[in-house]
Amino acid sequence: MTTAIDMGLSKSGEPALLDLAELLATRLLVQGNSGSGKSHLLRRLLEQSAPLVQQAVIDPEGDFVSLADQFGHVVVDAQCGEAELQRVALRVRQHRVSVVLNLENLEADEQLRAVAAFLGGLFDVDRSLWFPMLIVVDEAQLFAPVMAGEASDEARRLSLGAMTNLMCRGRKRGLAGVIATQRLAKLAKNVAAEASNFLMGRTFLDIDMARAADLLGMDRKQAEMFRDLERGQFVALGPALSKRPLPLRIGPATSVDRGGAPGLMPLPEQAPEEAGKLIFTAGADEVIPLARVPRPAPRPRPPVHETMRQIESYRPAAPEPEPEVPLEPAEREAIMTEILRELMADPEARSRQVAVLYQDFTVRCRMRRLGRSHLSLDEFRRRLAVAKAGASDEIVESQGWQAAVEASLALPDDLHGLFLFIARAALEGAPCPSDAELASVYGSHSPSRARRLIAYIEERGLLVCHVDFRGQRRLALPTLGIETAPGQGTIRTAGMPRGARG
Repeated sequence: MTTAIDMGLSKSGEPALLDLAELLATRLLVQGNSGSGKSHLLRRLLEQSAPLVQQAVIDPEGDFVSLADQFGHVVVDAQCGEAELQRVALRVRQHRVSVVLNLENLEADEQLRAVAAFLGGLFDVDRSLWFPMLIVVDEAQLFAPVMAGEASDEARRLSLGAMTNLMCRGRKRGLAGVIATQRLAKLAKNVAAEASNFLMGRTFLDIDMARAADLLGMDRKQAEMFRDLERGQFVALGPALSKRPLPLRIGPATSVDRGGAPGLMPLPEQAPEEAGKLIFTAGADEVIPLARVPRPAPRPRPPVHETMRQIESYRPAAPEPEPEVPLEPAEREAIMTEILRELMADPEARSRQVAVLYQDFTVRCRMRRLGRSHLSLDEFRRRLAVAKAGASDEIVESQGWQAAVEASLALPDDLHGLFLFIARAALEGAPCPSDAELASVYGSHSPSRARRLIAYIEERGLLVCHVDFRGQRRLALPTLGIETAPGQGTIRTAGMPRGARG
């Protein structure tokens, strides 16, 4: 079965094809001012891919509910409440039903909370339900804004977290985000940066043109072309679209667009006297507006000294204890170790900050019914270093490993994992890791930085690096009396790393 769908025509007149299988792995960002044809583009994408993949549309204005008539999408009214939305999202993934989440009847704050609940329900499902699914979010700047607007900070935080999870961690769970925005400058950068495919439409502001040109690899002079694009014209780039910037025109859509702008129509012909009667006289079928409820009188303001007394005597209520599953200490320890290994299985985990990983760890512990984690941040940092080293249970229980852990305490916290990774290779008799492997363990992509880190640890007397006559490198740990097997050679670079000063 082919996975290429027709989005329209390129500038040369050839069909503009989008590889749907590649899109599910690399995500899509659509940008264009109001009236540039973003909603029409999303409608074309949804119509062409409807027979091939399950879909969920986050619809803030009710523009896409017409998909239900032609393609069988189920319209979910977001007024049902957050708890019900989470349950609906679970059933959506379980039964693989395409849906449209209609948010048009909610206020801004309620829309953000509803989107957070629905996306959270799609995200937090069992691994057996990780089927491929296209998540289309129209007006994404409303749900992942750069700064707070009319909605509360709590609602913004919930929605932004759900959108970040969708774009950053959704791929493994089968969720492919397609986000459309009027202005890139209003969309949170950590959400926009995760997209690898781009469709840029008409825009006029310099800051938006500059960001669009930067994402497409174009210079500032070429950015002026975005002002000349017509409605329905976009510039495509990405592994699912084209390896070079490709101008294209979106093809027609068959379903009815409720969000289209109304056309011009003549005014009714009537005399001024008759027009006055129409607006000043109630009609026979006119709905009588409800009487305005008078606002209650404001409560009297308490004295200043009384307010200060309440503030000083305030004590927050103790949080309710979370239910914990009774487990033996060994079993609890095994579960925590398994959670740490799951964290390290994510290739993006090594580049994240320790505080972010610690928050993820505590959430996973609570999902396993362990209650709040009993590990402090310092204890978690030490265990994270062991997890980064990837040592087996047999190695961890050995005396050499315990000595290596004690030796690592002489180094800064961010170097514990790197030192233990080298110690693990030496204890196993494995070949010396390459600079690229060492950089990956540290959370970097720079081999030169790995060489500087090795030089710094060597200056502290915990490591000796030597190259034999065949150009193969060994890393020895003199305090432990062990060394790695010969491995890939490298040119050593002296100097202390910027972040590893004692």
